[in-house]
Parts: sequence; C-alpha cells; structure tokens
Amino acid sequence: MDEEREETKEKIFTVSELNGIVREVLEGSLLPFWVSGEVGNLTIHRSGHVYMTLKDSSSQIKAVFFSGAKQALKMGLKEGMQVEAFGKLSVYMARGEYQLAIRSLRSVGVGELQKEFEELKRRLAAEGLFDAERKKPLPFLPTKIGLVTSSDGAALHDFLKISLNRFPSLQIRIFPAMVQGKGAEKTLASGVNFFNKRIGYPDEVDVIVVTRGGGSLEDLWPFNEEILARAIAASTIPVVSAVGHEIDFTISDFAADFRAPTPSGAAEVLVPEKESLSETVRNLDRRMSNAITLMYQQSKNRLDALLSSPALEEPAYFVMEKSRYVDELESRLFQQLERQGEYGRNSLERLKEKLSVLSPYNVLKRGYALITDDKGLPVTSAEKVSPGEHLSGRLAQGVLSLQVLGEGGNPSSPAVAKKEKNRKKTEKKSLSPSCGEGDTLPLFFE
Repeated sequence: MDEEREETKEKIFTVSELNGIVREVLEGSLLPFWVSGEVGNLTIHRSGHVYMTLKDSSSQIKAVFFSGAKQALKMGLKEGMQVEAFGKLSVYMARGEYQLAIRSLRSVGVGELQKEFEELKRRLAAEGLFDAERKKPLPFLPTKIGLVTSSDGAALHDFLKISLNRFPSLQIRIFPAMVQGKGAEKTLASGVNFFNKRIGYPDEVDVIVVTRGGGSLEDLWPFNEEILARAIAASTIPVVSAVGHEIDFTISDFAADFRAPTPSGAAEVLVPEKESLSETVRNLDRRMSNAITLMYQQSKNRLDALLSSPALEEPAYFVMEKSRYVDELESRLFQQLERQGEYGRNSLERLKEKLSVLSPYNVLKRGYALITDDKGLPVTSAEKVSPGEHLSGRLAQGVLSLQVLGEGGNPSSPAVAKKEKNRKKTEKKSLSPSCGEGDTLPLFFE
C-alpha cells in the first residue's frame, strides 16, 4: 500500500492551504452584491467594527462591517431590524468560516427613499428653487431669531446655550414643531409661514432657523418633503437650515438661504460674540481717536508753519525775494541764449569752410576752365563737339565765348605736332591781355 501511494504521489493539503484555496475560489467567484435579511447576534465593538448575522426564515450568514460602528449607531441598528447590506463574500482563515464583508448598510426601504429624494431634488432644482440668485443674505447682528424645532429636543438646548452665551441680550422666538414622523413636515412649514406673517409686527424676527438633531434617513425625512421646501423658498425672511450632522443633507438645506452643519453651527454663524464685538468697537474707537488727534496735530503744524512764514510776517521781503529769483532766472536765460547763438555761429563758419574746400571754383583758381555747351551742360569729351560749335569756358574770373575750329589727332604725328604748335600760338594770342569777356576764341580739341 505504501509503495502504491508513493507511486501515485497524492497531494496532501494542510488545513491552511485548504482554507486558502476555498478563500481564493469563493472571493473570486462573485462580484460585490446586495443582500437583505434580519439582524441577529449584533455586536458593536469598541474597535469600531460591527459583527452580526443576517438571517431569514430558513438560513443565516455571518457578517462583519469594518469601521461601521458610526453608521450603525446613526441608523439605530439593532437586533431584529430588517436591513439591506452591500458587500462581498470572504473567508475567515482562522476558523475556516465564510462571511459577508459589508461595505454599506441601510434599512429596508431606504433605497426607495433615496430614489424619491433624488427625484424631488432634481425636479425642484429644475424649477430654480435652489438657484444662488434666490438666496438672501443673513443679517450681521440679528436682534430677534425665529426657531422652528421640537420644544424638547437637544437641538433647541444646544442652540439656546450657544446663542445666549455669545450674546445674552438676543431675543429668540420659538415655534414648537414636530421634527419626525407623519405630518411633521406640515408643522415645520407652518412655523416658517407663521414668522413670515408677523412681518411688520413688534415680534418680527430677522432670521428663521429650521433645525433638529441627527438621526436616520427615515427620521430626517420630513425635511425632505416638498411642502417644507416650498415654504422655505417662499419666505421673505432669510432661512437657515440646520438639520442632523455635517454629513446629512436634506432638501430643506438646498432650499434654504444658508445651510449650517449642525444646530450649534447655526448659532455660531448667526450670533457673533458680544465681547468680541465690544472689543472690536473699542479698537475702532481708539484708532479713530488716534487718527483724529494725528490729523489735528498735522493741521496745527501746517498752520503754524504758514503763520511763521516770511510771506505773512514780511510780505515786502517775500516779494523782493521772489523778484530776485525771477531776475536770476532771466540772467541765466540770456546767458544760455548767448551761448547757443555763439555755438551756432561757430558751427556755421565751420560748414562754410568745408563748403569752400569742396567748391569747384577753387579748382578754377588753379588755371582750369569749365567748358559747357550752348545748353549749359559740361563738355567732358572731344567726341561730343563738332567744328564750328560755340562753347563757353568759365574761368576763376569771368567767362569766355569759345568756338571749335577742328579736332586733334595723335600727338606724336608730324601733322598733329604742327597743329599743336599753331594751337599754342593761337592760344597764346587768344589769352593776351587784350582778350576780354565775351570774345570769341578759336578752340582745338585733341
């Protein structure tokens, strides 16, 4: 037998391995789901975890809600209560037990209430009941507050304690109303309407507070009713909604002009501390007094300075001083004008010298002549004139009338040399002292 077992090599699991396999299969086989049942064997541990069983008429399953103590207490969880739990299956390895690991828990029927809440919220929002433009500002320091709440609830006690501690002379009018149960929404709406009807009377209030303490969704449901939401939205007096705890939101919160997280929070928002206000007033009074004293002293100093100025003590001396100052300004002005004129004259002379150097007439003084045709254009080449053509020759002094007698040739040829000799004789004769301005002279071009 041992030899046969050895040959087959059977796998032998430990208990931990077996529970691990079961856990892997079980936890991986189902996605999170909802399950309903009756609460039994309830334990809310000081660690913050909640242990229970969920059962129906023929079966039960263990369940654990990690860190669920706060929610369990809020919803008033107790044995025998019908609940709906959302979670997934898990295995407790130490005992080999499978259980439901709860992620969310609610009373049976809460799902339908939540749907109703969302539908009413959507419909009233579409009407504009929650628009920011409709919200009225809260008074800075109300003298009378209208309170709509239960006459024996903790919310009333908390609000009165904090409000009167902060401002003892504050007047608070209370309209006793039901805050849970059937018909509570009607008494709450009646309270809001009552204070609005007192507008113009001596007991008119500056702000209305609709409030109650915490509770389950069913407990807070009157504050989710349409009749109360419309009464709050129609109120001429600003309304503060302070329902439940900070995590609780109701329709009245959206319809109100301001939402406070708790009744105590509403008192702290609406009622400033009298001592703090008094200290602020004292500080402002000191600052104002100091500012007035400083302004007075500055004004007095300016007045004293004016009264002791030479203009008032010796007006003639003051006029003389100003006249002297004007004379000094005049002298400085003329000096400046003279310097600028001298600089301008010197600049002009320098420019004239530069122009004189660049003037073509200085070239003519060195024995050159400027030859122009009958149109006054300069002659720069012998090829541009013909024999017999009349030209003008500008000298350094005077203008000569010239006539072209012929063209020149190669200066090295005998003919050209002869012509050159004759030309020089002619030129010498033409430039004799007897030649005058306007005389016509023969002119040869080479």
